[in-house]
Amino acid sequence: MKIVVIGGTGLIGSKTVTKLRERGHEAIPAAPSTGVDTITGAGLDAALAGASIVIDLANSPSFEDAAAMEFFQTSGRNLLAAEKKAGVSHHVALSVVGTARLQASGYFRAKQAQEQLIEASGMAYTIIHSTQFFEFMGAIARGATQGNEVRLSPALIQPIISDDVAEAVADIALGVPVNGLVEIAGPEREPLVRMVARFLAAARDPRTVVTDPASTYFGVVLDETSLVPAGPARLAATTFDTFLGRGELRT
Repeated sequence: MKIVVIGGTGLIGSKTVTKLRERGHEAIPAAPSTGVDTITGAGLDAALAGASIVIDLANSPSFEDAAAMEFFQTSGRNLLAAEKKAGVSHHVALSVVGTARLQASGYFRAKQAQEQLIEASGMAYTIIHSTQFFEFMGAIARGATQGNEVRLSPALIQPIISDDVAEAVADIALGVPVNGLVEIAGPEREPLVRMVARFLAAARDPRTVVTDPASTYFGVVLDETSLVPAGPARLAATTFDTFLGRGELRT
């Protein structure tokens, strides 16, 4: 089966392509570097010709409000139109757990707009809501650093390793479209401030982690459950300690 992975050269995309190929499918990584641009439409029709499934893993190169909205709306419209022309039978998009609860952020408003385009498209689809990735803990710490302190919310988080995200994306894409949401998360739920502290300790980073309920996450003040699944979710197996034990920690 031909499956086109938009954003197929990125962290999740490259792993998803590998997992689909291991299952015997023709998985095509599509990105500007491979000649496919969902913003301009360049290469899109040719890439989608004969495809049964399209997986959209592309992310905005800018987190600025207007730029993110422009990216997700333009890319989404172009991609969905090309899929209809090609006769694609399943559109899969990766989004974020808590998107609807994080609308004070322009980035998450843009993700919500992307989801709304999919829902109104008439395409058979599945939207996957994932929790944050283990690999992003260092970036969260950098964004919350003030001097030698990392100030973070005590809100709960339930992150997941990128390998398990890719596995879930592949499984869901090969399944029947649900025309709705599927949530995926890691196996452990604990306060964000504690999980980042564990990450920095494992990386031997000397910064001090401070609990600050007023600190923001992508510009949003969190409540306790902003970042965790609201209902039943597919839970991955890889624990945070397993990830930390690999020693591949970027702070």
